[in-house]
Amino acid sequence: MSGAGPLRITRSSLMRLSRRLDQVEKGAALLEKRRDALVTQLFARVRPTLDARRVIEQQAGQAYRALIDALATSGRGDLAAFGWPGRALHIQRVDPAPAGSAVPDRFARPPTLVRGPAARALVPGQFDAAAEQAAQAFERLLETLLATAPEDFAIRQLGRDLARTVRQVNVLEQRVAVDLTRARVHVRRTLDEREREEAIRLRRIAAQARR
Repeated sequence: MSGAGPLRITRSSLMRLSRRLDQVEKGAALLEKRRDALVTQLFARVRPTLDARRVIEQQAGQAYRALIDALATSGRGDLAAFGWPGRALHIQRVDPAPAGSAVPDRFARPPTLVRGPAARALVPGQFDAAAEQAAQAFERLLETLLATAPEDFAIRQLGRDLARTVRQVNVLEQRVAVDLTRARVHVRRTLDEREREEAIRLRRIAAQARR
């Protein structure tokens, strides 16, 4: 009960401590339900997210293997020229989900990134086919990353919410409830001792009166 001033040993203090302890236990029970719900959501999403990450790893491996082949056939200078002209990607997020929501944020119309020779303004035969394959492999990789990013963000948000809820439950159960229980036990024992002492004093007074 630190910070609450000296504890008064009265029946009203005992009742207040009991009410506060009951409120803390109810609050901890509600937080435990929220914790269990977050755990359920998290486990339901872990498997699809792991599968998506395996797909990303596979596509990344294919993209870098294609890049190595392109470097071997065209060289770094020609590949740098192949990347021009550059382009800006504008990605907007719509319907932002509230914290702790089971619905992930979504991107508004994720752009189609894979381009053909016409979109690159290339002259037929200007570059080796390996260079175009490498470029398309990295574009497909980026498309996959953008498609899975909202769900990944939602997983991380769930993890943060779960960690915060677990901390709150621990504080209520292991600190606040323990302190209140100790204070209540102390007040009750002190009151019981006072009542016993008062009963003994009254018996002595009665005995003296009878003599």
